Amino acid sequence: MPVRDDAALAAEIEALREEIRAHNYRYYVLDDPDIPDAAYDRLMQKLLAFEQEYPDQITPDSPTQRVGAEPLSSFGTVAHEQPMLSLANAFSEEDMASFDRRVREGLERDEAIEYCCEPKLDGAAVSLLYEHGRLVRAATRGDGETGEDITQNVRTIKSVPLRLRGNPPARLEVRGEVYMPLAEFARLNERQLSRGEKAFVNPRNAAAGSLRQLDPALTAQRPLAFYCYSIGISEGWQLPDNQSAVLDAMREFGLPVNAEIRIAHGSQDCRDYHADLLGRRGALAYEIDGAVFKVNSLAEQGRLGFVSRAPRWAIAWKFPAQEEMTVLHDVEFQVGRTGVLTPVARLQPVFVGGVTVSNATLHNLDEIEKLDVRIGDTVVVRRAGDVIPQVVSVVPDARPAGARPIALPAHCPVCGSAVERQKGEVAARCSGALACRAQRAEGIKHFASRKAMDIEGLGDRLVEMLVEQELIHDVADLFRLDVNTLAGLERMGEKSAANLVEALARAQSTRLHRFLFALGIREVGESTARNLVRHFGTLENIIAADVDALQQVPDIGAVVAGHVRAFLDEERNLRIIQRLRDAGVHWPVESASAEAELPLSGQTWVLTGKLEGLTREEAKEKLESMGAKVAGSVSKKTRCVLAGADAGSKLEKARSLGIEVIDENEFLRRMPAD
Repeated sequence: MPVRDDAALAAEIEALREEIRAHNYRYYVLDDPDIPDAAYDRLMQKLLAFEQEYPDQITPDSPTQRVGAEPLSSFGTVAHEQPMLSLANAFSEEDMASFDRRVREGLERDEAIEYCCEPKLDGAAVSLLYEHGRLVRAATRGDGETGEDITQNVRTIKSVPLRLRGNPPARLEVRGEVYMPLAEFARLNERQLSRGEKAFVNPRNAAAGSLRQLDPALTAQRPLAFYCYSIGISEGWQLPDNQSAVLDAMREFGLPVNAEIRIAHGSQDCRDYHADLLGRRGALAYEIDGAVFKVNSLAEQGRLGFVSRAPRWAIAWKFPAQEEMTVLHDVEFQVGRTGVLTPVARLQPVFVGGVTVSNATLHNLDEIEKLDVRIGDTVVVRRAGDVIPQVVSVVPDARPAGARPIALPAHCPVCGSAVERQKGEVAARCSGALACRAQRAEGIKHFASRKAMDIEGLGDRLVEMLVEQELIHDVADLFRLDVNTLAGLERMGEKSAANLVEALARAQSTRLHRFLFALGIREVGESTARNLVRHFGTLENIIAADVDALQQVPDIGAVVAGHVRAFLDEERNLRIIQRLRDAGVHWPVESASAEAELPLSGQTWVLTGKLEGLTREEAKEKLESMGAKVAGSVSKKTRCVLAGADAGSKLEKARSLGIEVIDENEFLRRMPAD
């Protein structure tokens, strides 16, 4: 029996893998295969035979290792190191012209801006993390901050390389869209129907549902594909100067990039691209719902920055919405977390934009009056992408004799409290506040959310059960829950109950701005809550402040000040705040100080690399509590860079600009203890 030469065998198998990877690159990235499918299949069969005979030679990034993991019981969570932000939308040429004008004003330029243009695929956004060229994690977008770990499922997508080509960065986060080609979608539905199974409504739902299969073997049976459109983090790599060059580099690394990407000079070129894409929409091999325009220069992107949760340098220009006619059978009023009553149209089901629509929003009473819509009318329903279906017009000639006007109910449909509509306000509200079950459940969900009190394990369904069974009547009751009470609930064992009680105990120690945000005061978000604490220092000072004093806080005007004052003037709210404090909710004292007096006020910091003793979110919170602004990229305005392990291009840029760089130990030494 011949002696096995392990080195020679490994080299032969790896050469075969490289040959298959090269064919994958030509097929999925270049769209230029150079061998027939049968020849490709023979190569794969040869590799499979090798690996079956020599299983010790199998590597995780082998082309054969796309399926094989056991089904999951649930998806894990992934915290995005850099948020996956959404894009602002344009719906008209005027919107696009306004965006271009804002960009030129922000850059103080009169000449045409260079944009990178791409189709807006109608699929599911994902993040792929490669380390030393190997795929190590895939995640959904989720809420932009946290997504689900779908690594096993993404590995089954043949156009996603398990190993990158060339010399990729040490760490590279790739962002893109998973979609289902239209031809494959049609074939999938034919198979579904032939088996007596339900057909999918549209390719987007099919793609999203396939990604969330707990069994990766099922995902592997779905014809999914992937296009890369941007990157998140990159370490150990000098970024190119512009977006189009980044995409060219991604293509060289073996990632598929859409062939419809173009460069436009100025808003007229963007309009031409949008019109051309719209005209060819039906001929494309995949569904799109618009075009995306990004300022091409990365330096200019950095100068423009972000507003709220969207970049100032990019916009999605949606295609005209799809519309259909149907009959309005009734109108019901739903009560939201803040007590707002929203009229919801109950419709004769109609197929619009790829889904069957039976409910649509009517927004508010002003909209109802403007449309002059009545129960029994034939109405036009619009569905645009992810936007909630809405009634946009009435067909007057089709109005029946018995059509009835829509009236605002006098009492809340949930709790029976009086419904109020303040003069000058569009919204009508339930006056029941914390006594209203609808507001109670939603208010508790908000209170427990990650950026509020961050009560791990207190999910939406559990909150609803606690409220439905009247085990809690307000947020203060949460801290009176015990293991015996929780363990008796559906799907709550003793261990889960004990974990939740421990999470509630941990949540008792918080920060004042988180507590304020958790209370759910109208229009008081994270930033406003932080500004209130920076200005007044203590909860007692905030409670005592009148409207004029509140308006001295940065970014708080008369409207928000009025909402804060109205909340704190309600005795029931103050009683709940006191009950929360009596239950042990506390926070460190933060002395009153205007933002300008904070130690790091006016400074811009940047975080890069992996921290050991704390998360990036914790580091960011420490910096912001001292007045600093935390940016995503290094510029001449950066005051200091906190660099952890495996820091990449941000560290290099900081050094080239002579910006101070500190490590985690120095950072913790400078930061005050919580």
